Amino acid sequence: MKYFMAVLLLFLVSQGAAQTLKGQVVDASGTPLEDAGILNLTSGQHNHSDANGKFVLERTSVNDTLYFSRLGYATLTQVIRPSDLTSPMTIVLQESTIALDQVVLVSKTDLMSSIVDVDIETNPVKSPQEILRKVPGLFIGQHAGGGKAEQIFLRGFDVDHGTDVALSVDGMPVNMVSHAHGQGYADLHFVIPETIENINFGKGLYYSDQGNFNTAGYVDLRLRKSIDKNLMSVELGQFNTRRFVGMLNLMDNTHSSSYIASELNLTDGPFESPQNFNRINLMGRYHSVLPNNQELLLTASYFSSKWDASGQIPQRAVDQGLISRFGAIDDTEGGQTSRSNLVLDHSKDLGDGKSLKTMAFVSQYDFELYSNFTFFLDDPVNGDQIRQKEDRLLLGAKTVLHNEMAQLGTVNFEYTAGLGFRYDNVDDNELSHTKNRQELLERLAYGDVDEVNTYIFAEATFSSGKFTFEPALRLDYFKFDYINKLSELYDSQSEEKVAFSPKFNTIYNPTANTQIFLKTGIGFHANDTRVVVANDGKDILPKAYGVDIGAVIKPADKLILNATLWSLFLEQEFVYVGDAAIVEPSGKTRRMGVEIGARYQPKDWLYLYTDANFTHARSTEAPSGADYIPLAPDFTMNGGISLGKDQGFSGGIQYRFIDDRPANEDNSIVAEGYFVTDANLNYTLNQWTFGLIVENLFDTDWNEAQFATESRLFNEPNAVEEIHFTPGTPFYLRGKVSVRL
Repeated sequence: MKYFMAVLLLFLVSQGAAQTLKGQVVDASGTPLEDAGILNLTSGQHNHSDANGKFVLERTSVNDTLYFSRLGYATLTQVIRPSDLTSPMTIVLQESTIALDQVVLVSKTDLMSSIVDVDIETNPVKSPQEILRKVPGLFIGQHAGGGKAEQIFLRGFDVDHGTDVALSVDGMPVNMVSHAHGQGYADLHFVIPETIENINFGKGLYYSDQGNFNTAGYVDLRLRKSIDKNLMSVELGQFNTRRFVGMLNLMDNTHSSSYIASELNLTDGPFESPQNFNRINLMGRYHSVLPNNQELLLTASYFSSKWDASGQIPQRAVDQGLISRFGAIDDTEGGQTSRSNLVLDHSKDLGDGKSLKTMAFVSQYDFELYSNFTFFLDDPVNGDQIRQKEDRLLLGAKTVLHNEMAQLGTVNFEYTAGLGFRYDNVDDNELSHTKNRQELLERLAYGDVDEVNTYIFAEATFSSGKFTFEPALRLDYFKFDYINKLSELYDSQSEEKVAFSPKFNTIYNPTANTQIFLKTGIGFHANDTRVVVANDGKDILPKAYGVDIGAVIKPADKLILNATLWSLFLEQEFVYVGDAAIVEPSGKTRRMGVEIGARYQPKDWLYLYTDANFTHARSTEAPSGADYIPLAPDFTMNGGISLGKDQGFSGGIQYRFIDDRPANEDNSIVAEGYFVTDANLNYTLNQWTFGLIVENLFDTDWNEAQFATESRLFNEPNAVEEIHFTPGTPFYLRGKVSVRL
């Protein structure tokens, strides 16, 4: 607080008279451009255009030099004239090849999102999972036939399926609270890759509009509002893989547009027992610019998936020759899931730098998963197969007011304030002991969950010369209800809790090519409702304390370097283990790390990038040598080379590396690291594109998911604890043909 008061006082003293610049950014056809960056090189003031291309910039004077920039458009330099300050100005940006020189290091807490957008544009993603890998330092692993949500690793966390990374799509939450398989379960498979426009992300817990699950960071996928051309695509490959994509532009005029997109994905996978995987996605979007500076966006989507899985296999079974790396102990695992979404977005320009945005959503979701992690450990006759199942209704809304021209006395500042809610109604949340996915042997947990999260947040932005100060507050209220259906009597339990999360970020921009930042804040990760009621509401919203200090520099037009030193401390928490229907307490933990990255574009058609991340993660209450955090990565690297279109050819090579890491608390069992390389090559002729996609170019033997698990095979007298793994994809070749009309 002393730090906050000192910097705020410094800002107040330094303020003087301010003039306001208003205008609009459009392309050559006059279409408004959203999220164009405006930077005053003289005063350091910066802002971005809204959905209607409009912007407001405080503290602007005659002869100030401004940069106007947006990815895909040539950066424009403008010297302010007296007439610009008396009437709104219009800035026209010309389309250009995506390039690093279009990135201006303005004062944004999520600046790296804009930089990674270049990664995405130079090497478009081919799956929702791959888009997550674009976040520097984020790794994923699939271990259940392709239909289960991916396991996520970030900043020394084994996030499982989403416990400490908040995932969303255009603001609609993806993480599922109190999920049948595990807290925070986040399945992104309902997103069609071709509809993704860009990605917004932030590491750490420094963002007031992000709440539950935002400790290691957040990722928000942004979908295209409209499409220019129709698309048809066919993809065929090894392992009986077939993928079909269609995108149809239904309407595109001055004030409105709409399109539909569809995807069908089929594969058997590399496993000896076919995955029989199938997934279908449907999506429709309607976008309209309404009178009185309003914008409406309506999105409807449906997703359904079914699969069989070979599951995780014990290393000893492979070593003894009982099965191959792609064999199975129990090949009756698998599942099915579906999700239907309806999302409404509305924005209105209120004038004088004010805007109001409202988003509402409703989702119908169901999930059924069959797994067998321990084989014959608990039931030597029937085996240990379990079923996790639920039916869920998820709905919520959020309204955000943004004011770019607020005043406090003589002080000009910018603020954002919002409120919202989320309600999860989960029926028949079940964990059962089953046999062959047909016979119910015993219900281990069975009940209904109702969870409500309401929240308010506010943040302000004060600029003083080259400094930007961003104080923020967030308040969350939770109501947890659980009805235990296994009880002979009516058993309803309820708890309430409040989380208070202050944040304060400071950014220093000595030049337009340098950003230095200090981020601090408090966040939280809520626990499963079944944990909450089991522990009488104690220690159910453990706090997380974080600090980041770092810099992003641009020593040349087409070279960007970044480095961050960070620390994150978590309080005591309780974890509900959905696979076993038990509550496991864990102690306090501390994670510290260093992140470095580089992006270089020596030619318009050549783009190189790499990111390296080192993390030291330990439990602070366990004795030395027994304080390792299982599966927490300590060193990761990823990067690649992208070749832009030259004589019709384009492509790239991408790599990812994760070091060996402890699989248990004393590091006596180790999860093996891996180095995997993927590649793609495309040739475009008029509206046709022909492509080759290769995963695991060098056919490396690697384990995609690994766990230290105690299990017993059918003929074993005793249980054995060792690495159980899902093998990573071998050399995997696919061909693709697409046409845009």
